[in-house]
Amino acid sequence: MAPSVRRKPIIAGNWKMNGLQKSKSEVTKLAKRMEKLPTRACDVLICPPATIIATLSQTAKGTQIAIGAQDCHQNDSGAHTGDLSAAMVKEAGAKWIIVGHSERRTDHGETDKVVAAKAIAALGQKCGAIVCVGETLKERKAKDTLKVISRQVRNSLPKEGATAKNLILAYEPVWAIGTGLTPTLDQIREVHAFIRKKLITALGDEGAKVRILYGGSVKPANASDILGVEDVDGALVGGASLKASDFWGIIKTYA
Repeated sequence: MAPSVRRKPIIAGNWKMNGLQKSKSEVTKLAKRMEKLPTRACDVLICPPATIIATLSQTAKGTQIAIGAQDCHQNDSGAHTGDLSAAMVKEAGAKWIIVGHSERRTDHGETDKVVAAKAIAALGQKCGAIVCVGETLKERKAKDTLKVISRQVRNSLPKEGATAKNLILAYEPVWAIGTGLTPTLDQIREVHAFIRKKLITALGDEGAKVRILYGGSVKPANASDILGVEDVDGALVGGASLKASDFWGIIKTYA
C-alpha cells in the first residue's frame, strides 16, 4: 500500500475561447487578492487562449499565479496549420499544458493515444501535463463511468517520465461541463478514489502523490463541499475563472 502523503492543492482556470489583451486586468486583480493569503495554501494556475499566454505571463510575473496552455500538438514541428507545439507555448510562458479536455476529444476527435502523445510532448519540454478524463451522460446512465475512466487513465497517461511534479489528472464528467449540473459528492468521491487506485497501479507510490482535480460547473457556492471530498486535490474551473472575484471565491476555500 502506498504511504499516506500530503498533496498541495491546485486551482486551475481554463479560460477556453475567452479572453483578449485587456483580460490581463483580471489577473492583476486576482494577484492583489491573493496577497491577502497568510500562506501559499494552494497553487493557482490560469490557462488562457494561446494568443495571450505571453501577455499574461508578464502580468503574473512575481505573483503567486502561474500561466498555462489549453492544448499543444504532439509533434515538435511540421505541417500542422493552426496548431502550436509544446515548445511554442512554453516559450510564450506556459508552465502547464492541459491535454485531453473533453471538448478537444469531442470537437477534434482526439483519442486516448493522441492525448498520451500530447502529454509526452509537454513533459519533453519540461512543462507539466494536466490530463483530463470523464464520461458522457449516456455513459453515466449506462453505468459505464468507471469502465470509461479506467480506459482513459490507462491509455491517456504517458508511459514514461510521469511524476507527481509534472502530472495532474483532472476528472471532468462531460455532462457537468458548463451545464450547471454537478455530480453528487458521493459520485465524485467514488471516481476520484478509483482514479487514485489506477494511478498507484500505473506509477506505484508516486501515484499516491499525483494531484487529482475535479472539474465541471465548479463555482464559489459549491467549491467548499467539492474541495472537501477525499482525493479531490483542487479544481479545474471553467467559466468561474474568467472573473477575479469569482475565481477568488473558489481559491479562498483553502485560505
